[in-house]
Amino acid sequence: MNSERIVRIVAGTFVMLSLALGVQSSPVFVSSYFLLFTAFVGFNLFQSGITRFCPLDSILARLGVKKMC
Repeated sequence: MNSERIVRIVAGTFVMLSLALGVQSSPVFVSSYFLLFTAFVGFNLFQSGITRFCPLDSILARLGVKKMC
């Protein structure tokens, strides 16, 4: 598995988890402040699309995960 795929999986997981914890109609609702984490992940995806810099991609490169060819 390459780093681009891992970044997408982690971002999607964080968005779904923070929505489940932040939406009041969810059975696992904790606080609406979890929606700020959803916004953070979305903003990070947006800026990485523009600047081509992703912190998780840098961490995965240090761990030895290969980038997409």
